[in-house]
Amino acid sequence: MGLTIAQKIIKAHLLSGDMTPGSEVALRIDQTLTQDATGTMAYLEFESMGIDRVRTERSVAYIDHNTLQSGFENADDHRFIQSIAKKHGIYFSRPGNGICHQVHLERFGIPGKTLIGSDSHTPTGGGIGMLAFGAGGLDVAVAMGGGAYYITMPKMIKVNLTGKLRPFVTAKDVSLEILRILSVKGGVGYIIEWGGEGIKTLSVPERATITNMGTELGATTSIFPSDEITRAFLKAEGREDDYVALESDADAVYDRIIDIDLSLLKPLIACPHMPDNVVSVDSLKGTKVDQVCIGSCTNSSLLDMLKVAALLKGKTIKPEVSLSISPGSKQVLAMLADCGALTDILASGARVLECACGPCIGMGFSPNSGGVSLRTFNRNFEGRSGTADAKVYLVSPETAVAAALTGEITDPILLGEMPEIKMPDAFRIDDSAIIAPADAEEAKTLEILRGPNIKKFPESYPQEDSIRAELVLKVEDNITTDHIMPAGAKILPYRSNIPYLSQFCFGVCDKTFPERAKAAGKSIIVGGANYGQGSSREHAALVPLYLGVRVVITKSFARIHVANLINAGIMPLTFANADDYDKVSQGDMLSIEGVWAGMDSGKMTLKNETTGEEIPLVCAFTERQKAILKAGSLLAYTKEQLQ
Repeated sequence: MGLTIAQKIIKAHLLSGDMTPGSEVALRIDQTLTQDATGTMAYLEFESMGIDRVRTERSVAYIDHNTLQSGFENADDHRFIQSIAKKHGIYFSRPGNGICHQVHLERFGIPGKTLIGSDSHTPTGGGIGMLAFGAGGLDVAVAMGGGAYYITMPKMIKVNLTGKLRPFVTAKDVSLEILRILSVKGGVGYIIEWGGEGIKTLSVPERATITNMGTELGATTSIFPSDEITRAFLKAEGREDDYVALESDADAVYDRIIDIDLSLLKPLIACPHMPDNVVSVDSLKGTKVDQVCIGSCTNSSLLDMLKVAALLKGKTIKPEVSLSISPGSKQVLAMLADCGALTDILASGARVLECACGPCIGMGFSPNSGGVSLRTFNRNFEGRSGTADAKVYLVSPETAVAAALTGEITDPILLGEMPEIKMPDAFRIDDSAIIAPADAEEAKTLEILRGPNIKKFPESYPQEDSIRAELVLKVEDNITTDHIMPAGAKILPYRSNIPYLSQFCFGVCDKTFPERAKAAGKSIIVGGANYGQGSSREHAALVPLYLGVRVVITKSFARIHVANLINAGIMPLTFANADDYDKVSQGDMLSIEGVWAGMDSGKMTLKNETTGEEIPLVCAFTERQKAILKAGSLLAYTKEQLQ
């Protein structure tokens, strides 16, 4: 039986385990990336392991999230990351150099290599045939130290593309179509491989848009073959030597096959407040628009920006609309300036923002109160934009431009003929904003620079054999990491300060949670299905840990978050019967006896001491995960292993 692309890469990097779906496998990691919202904590964790130099082929620290410096906090974090990168063998991408996924695709990504990043959209690297995973910062720290990355061996979905996209229909519409088909839960437990004759019509930036948004499906990762289109992209980046051909075997077996005819797709739009709330653009025609944002790691490539510039050329946006454009990297911005496209963008009335994540994470450019914002981003969770009552829609750059020019949701096909876009054969290479680390000898003399906002890793607690605690919070289905630990300009500067950050935990759901959790001392959270979807931010586990949460019980979990909970020492359990979710209420006193035996058997009993109900729970911990929980955290477990 043949292998899929992902199975081939996994086999080549397998350190332990077998490749049977559902079993745990340990992978050797070639590359890592961090960004500054998660990086400070990841490097504090790496430091605590006592390892002098990273042991990966390439590790890169990017500054792209917390670039709004309204106080000392972000600048101090950047200084800390730069100093630790120089000392420990990590490349440092300076603020303004670009969004981690865009820059990594341009300058570092290599087909067939493994990559993990402390950002959930790391699967963007699948656009050039990398096996790239989003992970918690602690997993990244362990990988930088030479440790394995553990995942549950996924099943495989093949998406066969046929035909060719019509003008004004884009890779973003392909992403929204697969979200419409599968939902935000439909990719859980799968790697999605894209293939078929239709992929030959898609450039690397278009492929990267699709693998980027595979994260919103809950997929482990997404991947395209590495072919002549990949080679052409790497050649344009001056990196043709990094090219490796990759394709699945003709007799590879998939657990599910989905067929999409590109020629039949139309412009699509995801409505508030979930990426899978997808309808056709023309079904919402005439809806007034207040704001348009173009950029993010999903749609900020040179190809995207050249299309935007061509459509805006000689036109002016509606006075009632505010338009922001964020090029994905310094390379993209410089090339827009070189060819005159930047002038066309500015002349339209658009505001050009820094090469950073910006509005996507609520870091500036929040909509007006109650405003409608069309964004080329990957998430439209409630409140993520920084405006609690904003209505955020996800669209392609072409649909975004149409709205900016007309002041309402408009099918971009009505703009007329799509200008022809010719990509250059060679990109503008300037790595001056990427700082190489010191050599090992010089590194011994270097000092790590720490600001007063950088606090230590929160204390963890070895899992006890019995638990008795109050149910301090009960939440519904599809709770995201933005619900648990919000982003935004007011909160992100404190990502390295868990005590301060804790006052915002679950603020979207219940502003009283932090105070009540502290008062309880030890507590339990209950959630619905797909709990913890969205970002890979481990703060969504570390902050509840700091507040005393010991157990989270749900109908089901998102992949990265359940790993982060275990890494933090919080035990994730699920209801054996989803309907039993209704048998507990916020404020109930709950208890579990025989926890250690239950970890082994996969079964535990939750007693609701308030009502007398006994509720069956299930779990599926590997031996390693049991050891992590008993040690209290992955950090404590790793220290034990190193000793």
